[in-house]
Amino acid sequence: MQTRPAAVAGMFYPASADDILAQIRPWLLARSSPLPKALVVPHAGYIYSGQIAAEAYNLLLENGASIRRVIVAGPNHRV
Repeated sequence: MQTRPAAVAGMFYPASADDILAQIRPWLLARSSPLPKALVVPHAGYIYSGQIAAEAYNLLLENGASIRRVIVAGPNHRV
């Protein structure tokens, strides 16, 4: 599997993995709701949408054993 280098590291989110973790850890540790059938997760800069994205991903962490199928759709913003 190929991993694409981060295109905007240091712009919309910190460039350092440690800085990212420090920023999003409180959001990931927050208690969340029951698992819905679908998640639409924002992907703007962490300061704009990080907390709501972390709440969505928390649902996956808490309910991972019951998830059978995942579909990821991501647009290309750089044509």
